[in-house]
Order: sequence, then C-alpha cells, then structure tokens
Amino acid sequence: METEQLIRTLAADNPYRMRPVGSVLALALLAAAPVSLIMFMMALGVRPDVMTAMRNPFFDLKFVITLALAISAIVVGLHLSRPEASVKGWGWLLLIPAGIIAAGIASEMMMPQRLPMMTRLVGSNSRVCMTSIPLLSLPLLAGALVGLRHGAPARPALAGAMAGLISAGLAATLYASHCTDDSPLFVATWYPIATAVVTAVGALIGAKVLRF
Repeated sequence: METEQLIRTLAADNPYRMRPVGSVLALALLAAAPVSLIMFMMALGVRPDVMTAMRNPFFDLKFVITLALAISAIVVGLHLSRPEASVKGWGWLLLIPAGIIAAGIASEMMMPQRLPMMTRLVGSNSRVCMTSIPLLSLPLLAGALVGLRHGAPARPALAGAMAGLISAGLAATLYASHCTDDSPLFVATWYPIATAVVTAVGALIGAKVLRF
C-alpha cells in the first residue's frame, strides 16, 4: 500500500475530527464575552443618556469603527492561523477602521462645532478610556488566544497581535456605550492608544502560546 493511500485510510478510520479554527474562536469569544460584560457593568455601565446619544451619528460611528476593527482582525487572524499563511494581501483589511475614522473626522470638520478642536480631541474620559479598554480586553484576549491556538500559525507573534486587536475591538465596543466623548477626534486619539497596548500584550503572549 502506498504511503499516501495509507494516510487517507488511517484518517478515514479515525472518528475524531478537529473543529475548524473559526468555530473554536467563536466559542471561546462567546465564553469570554460575559466576563467582560460583567466587568463592564460593575465598573462602568451604559451612559445614562444613551437613548439621546443614539440620535448623534458620531455616537453610532464609534460602534461602526470598533466592530470594523474586531471583524477585520478576526478575518486576518483566522487567515494567519494556517501554517502557510502570509499577511501579504490581507493587511489592507486592518485599514478599514482607519478609513472610517478619517471619514468621520472629515465629516465633523465640515459641521459647525460648539467646542474647540483640542477640547474635542482631549475629551473628558481619556484616562478612563486608556485603562478600561485594556482591562475589558483581558478575558476576550484569553478567548482569542485559545481560539487561534487551535490552528497552526507560522508567525505566532503576529497571530497574537491579531488576537489583541480582536479583543480590543470588542472591548472598545463595550466601552463606547459608556464613553461620553463622541468626537471622532477623541476616538482617533485615545482608542488606538488603548488598542496598541492590548495588541502588544497579545503579540508577546502569542509568541509563546501560539508557537507549534
């Protein structure tokens, strides 16, 4: 019997089937999400004027940006979970959130504003933003690393960075419902700083735990 035929025969006789990485990642994130949600509700909670804020397109834009980041990172992360994968041709997906932010800033600049640009940029919650997003990301980062570990990434640090982006994007989505700073200038300044911290942590941990 030829070697390839023997391998196919053994594989056919093996009742165990590995779950796709995407399924494991989804389950791991779903398991971690309630932990982050509980942390959010206990420490922060939804802003009291959320119903009024929903009429502000820049409030809604925050969720578009954060979810775009999470979804883009999930797609790239799943791609990188394969041993032969390269980021070439896929990295542009991560520019989608940046493009949305840029469009939001341009739109805001064309509208009359009551507050000066620097006031809108600095906001009133920068410290809370930079601490809350990384902390809320921790359970989700653990889930993302567990999910991607089910694959075989050739570049574990880069895959870990994607896990950080996934968790930061989802955590930022939670935080956005609490944040009273809706200006795209604020989002473009402080959200990326908090995201960069989580991404760096994900890369450091991923370099070890995602190695195969």
